[in-house]
Amino acid sequence: MATLPTQDLDDVLELCSEDWQALAGARLFITGGTGFVGKWLLENLLWANDHRNLGIFATVLTRDPDRFRAESPHLAGHRAVELLRGHVHNFDFPGGEFPFVIHAATERPFEPDAGRPASTFDLDLEGTRRVLEFAQAHGARRLLFTSSGAVYGKQPPDLTHVSEDYGGAPLTTDSGSAYGQAKRASEFLCTMYSRQYDFAALIARLFAFVGPHLPLDQNLAAGNFIRDAITGGPIRVRGDGTTCRSYLYAADLAVWLWTILIRGESTRPYNVGSSNSVTVAELARCVSKMTRVEIPVEIAGIPVPGALTARYVPSVERAEKELGLQAMIPLGEAVRRTYDWARIRYSR
Repeated sequence: MATLPTQDLDDVLELCSEDWQALAGARLFITGGTGFVGKWLLENLLWANDHRNLGIFATVLTRDPDRFRAESPHLAGHRAVELLRGHVHNFDFPGGEFPFVIHAATERPFEPDAGRPASTFDLDLEGTRRVLEFAQAHGARRLLFTSSGAVYGKQPPDLTHVSEDYGGAPLTTDSGSAYGQAKRASEFLCTMYSRQYDFAALIARLFAFVGPHLPLDQNLAAGNFIRDAITGGPIRVRGDGTTCRSYLYAADLAVWLWTILIRGESTRPYNVGSSNSVTVAELARCVSKMTRVEIPVEIAGIPVPGALTARYVPSVERAEKELGLQAMIPLGEAVRRTYDWARIRYSR
């Protein structure tokens, strides 16, 4: 069964060298540990635990422990991991003290219907509240919440990089903004619980990423392009390819999140992503180049002259200046590592 590349595990181990000691002997409670972000955090945590003899123990909430054991037996079966069956919005609290809590679970967006007219909003918010109640009741000192750049709403075309101080937000009348609205309200809950119950709430606003474990079958451009390349191409761009995004490699993501958990300032949000803007067309061509066989790229749309550019790119000056964080892996290398890892795994 595939695990993360040793090079990535060692890089995170070294870059977080001083921060691991803050977790020595601690118990961590983790939601979302079976997802893209969660798997990276959990595997790096266990790698550090084994190589530095930290004595860490992690309880991981999962809706389907059997599936997790089948997909990631090296994580689920680790002696320092306990799986807790349950859903984030109504799980039973395990016993004991948990000084560190990581809330990385999120609902996959779905279309609203008569049964759930608010789409993912209610479930995401209920999940955050449940985790905060758990943190308050079980001695949490620091809680990391993985929020999203979606809290800013649509980035203005003339704003090249959106900072944490930008006052924009999803429109309250935008029925497609349930995810961003839920993350925004969840940040508010984290702030209020933190101040009331005297624990640190660390808020990380995540943007776009590339790396092993990235889903290839969801509506994620980088994952879709890598899937197209693995299956022989062509790499298909649905729109006109002019939308601007940025992509942080997942090993850098892990370093940033561990650093924010240990050294971040409570209730002070940090953007987590790359400031290196690329168009979707440029990303597709980058994937083609990194396959080493130059798979053709097909762009469905034609750019409209004078049209404003859609953007989703963060300013990361706060993380750089206050926490000393940097994007260490350039995009081309990040894509190559992801492609090589996924090609081996999905060719089995």
